[in-house]
Amino acid sequence: MPTAPDPSRRTLLATGTALGGALVVGGAAAAPASAAAPSEAAGSSPRGTGEPRVSEDSRRAVLDDADLVWRTSLPTTWFEGPFLGNGFLGSGIYAEPEANAIRFNVQHSAVQDHRPRFGSLFGLARLPIGHFTLEPVGTITGLDWRLRLRDAELTGTLTTSAGTLTLRAFVHASTDLLAVEVTPSRGERGFRWVFHPAEAISPRAAFKPIPDGYEGNPPAVTERHGDVTAAVQPLLAGGQHVTAWRNVERRGTRTLYVTVAHSHPGNTARDRALHTVRARAAVPYDLLVLPHRGWWRRYYRKSFLSLPDARLQRFYWIQLYKIASAARKDAPVMATCGPWLEPTPWPNTWWNLNVQLEYWLIHGSNHLELDAVTRALSEFRDQLSAEVSARYRADSMGIPRTTDTRLVNGGATDPGTGYGVGVPGQETPTPEVGNLTWALHNVWLSYRHTMDRAVLSDVLFPLLRRAVNYYLHFLEPGSDGALHLPATFSPEYGVIAPDTNYDLMLLRWGCRTLLDAAELLRVRDPLAARWREVLAKLVPYPVDGDGFMIGAGVPFAKSHRHYSHLLAVYPLYEITGRTADERALVEKSLAHWVGFEGALQGYTFTGAASMSALLGKGDDALAFLGQLMERFVQPNTMYKESGPVIETPLSAAQSLHDMICQSWGGVVRVFPALPAAWRELAVHDFRTQGAFLLSAVREEGATRWVRLTSEAGAPCVVRHGIEGPVEVRDGRGRPVRYERVGEGEIRIPLAKGESALITAAGDDPDLTIRPVTPHEPAPPWGLP
Repeated sequence: MPTAPDPSRRTLLATGTALGGALVVGGAAAAPASAAAPSEAAGSSPRGTGEPRVSEDSRRAVLDDADLVWRTSLPTTWFEGPFLGNGFLGSGIYAEPEANAIRFNVQHSAVQDHRPRFGSLFGLARLPIGHFTLEPVGTITGLDWRLRLRDAELTGTLTTSAGTLTLRAFVHASTDLLAVEVTPSRGERGFRWVFHPAEAISPRAAFKPIPDGYEGNPPAVTERHGDVTAAVQPLLAGGQHVTAWRNVERRGTRTLYVTVAHSHPGNTARDRALHTVRARAAVPYDLLVLPHRGWWRRYYRKSFLSLPDARLQRFYWIQLYKIASAARKDAPVMATCGPWLEPTPWPNTWWNLNVQLEYWLIHGSNHLELDAVTRALSEFRDQLSAEVSARYRADSMGIPRTTDTRLVNGGATDPGTGYGVGVPGQETPTPEVGNLTWALHNVWLSYRHTMDRAVLSDVLFPLLRRAVNYYLHFLEPGSDGALHLPATFSPEYGVIAPDTNYDLMLLRWGCRTLLDAAELLRVRDPLAARWREVLAKLVPYPVDGDGFMIGAGVPFAKSHRHYSHLLAVYPLYEITGRTADERALVEKSLAHWVGFEGALQGYTFTGAASMSALLGKGDDALAFLGQLMERFVQPNTMYKESGPVIETPLSAAQSLHDMICQSWGGVVRVFPALPAAWRELAVHDFRTQGAFLLSAVREEGATRWVRLTSEAGAPCVVRHGIEGPVEVRDGRGRPVRYERVGEGEIRIPLAKGESALITAAGDDPDLTIRPVTPHEPAPPWGLP
């Protein structure tokens, strides 16, 4: 219960009554923000003042502890080695197969083919570029490498029978440049770099039958342009991609500068690549790396998390490094393996789960500068109409399962009439209809975490309106009076079914979100009545004795890695266990889903962890993450199935977020699902829905303090988790009025820019945030 100072005569005169200007809560008066605490009246320092902060030493300690290291043996695959990137240019580093050399892959997220008639996985596929080999004089006998997260830089030594090669390498944070500096010992001065261009053919060709008429692009041509070398790869569709490099020797070191450029249909890539290398190679490594390090240090300052599980804490910070290595707002939406293209049957962007999971962690970690999804859906919105059948393009949109960087699916002999999103009730193309609506849920999350009205009005509302419209064309009343959908496809289950939960859940969320958006935007939309009708009459989700089904007449009856039939539980939070029956349904559905071994994969366990967190089961969530780590996560925290995919470890970071803070339904829940063993935890500037920045500390198994700063003045309701009576104070230590709205839940009136500190009554905590001591040691990631 809030406490208030005794009203002074001056307060009485200003307000008219002893309760004037105060909010009555539980029979007592909460002081207005302008009222002074007794300590202020006495002239002493007010309690609860100051800003929560993390020192640079604390940040450095946590980041340095998370460094990946390689000491025992050479990494032999992308799943074992260091990786560098900037959202565009990427390099995975590991031993060259069957050779005495180290491979530095060179790949780029914008490099793709442009022959849409062969589809997104062949004719529009991302194309491999090639790799450099670092070839020493002697036989490689050992290594000592460290991937320094703080600087996004690989450092270390390669030992050979002839001496040592000391190296430093980075992919520049804001320029498409790979720089590798090598300092050889006397015996290794004759080492060399060799570039190996890759065959410019879809990587899928090694896994699946090649379409009739499809052939690889012609070989790359190596050219010399003064002191710069360029490998020019012509494309059959017109255009080119070019890898350019230069070796520069300075005072006993040799630095390799590499860039990649892509152009279509013109041949401008060569000139751009040559210009980049010439300009950057003129700058010594030590100067070139400074703005790169500055970018990364600013990046890491945006949020902070420390928890007592050393292995998971390191994993989390590696995911923050990984997402910023793989994503930028202006970069292509991540393909299945980010900018590190490897042999894969999935050489493009996947929209029925991968994209959504890849970007979730940017919200809580306060990194909206990486949001390519909102940007791409907005920029290429015309293509979203082109991907539905011509008869629906006037008012509808959709996105197929796979696309290229411009959201094109391709695959039609006549691009003017072809489309990638199937029609409900038809089998070809596969009627996987909900992908755009689910992708727009990511856009909605970006809006909710920033409260940026332009995202709502310019992107989410117009695009979601057309995505929902596509559904509305096919809804029909049944004999039961409810609205039904004809057969659609629930991703990956393998059959089409009427009333699939994947689509019903997304449609219900879409209609509700459109109505809320229209109200916020003060739009009188003529379709509002139809959206309300859908919410009122849409058939209930198909359920049987085991929980949520795939669709009407199709039970969940086999192992299935995807939680497409459970989206209303997570991530939509439409069904949250608010009643005993609803909770039982969620628990039963979750247990039934993960109870089928065989097809379960890594993101099965991240989804199960987040659903357990929703139910407040922190130990269950941790157990699911433990299975992920033990069964699927690779030495460098990458992940693979039949090919490399990047979404699962990134979504595991979101599962940690869901254990630490949830903000669905207009309530910020602090530490809602922590395992019993996590008695200490610290979080700073965690971004929540409503555009609040949360800082909080847990000590000795209890929440010590919670602090929220409002960036948008949105309604603030917080479930703080502090036992007993609490006090709420502003940044100057003055009491802030609040309303108790539930057990451990309060409403605080925060205007834009205002903050509130919640503590136990009478407590005056130190707001310095420090790393948490791990409860047991753990090995670092890599090959230590």
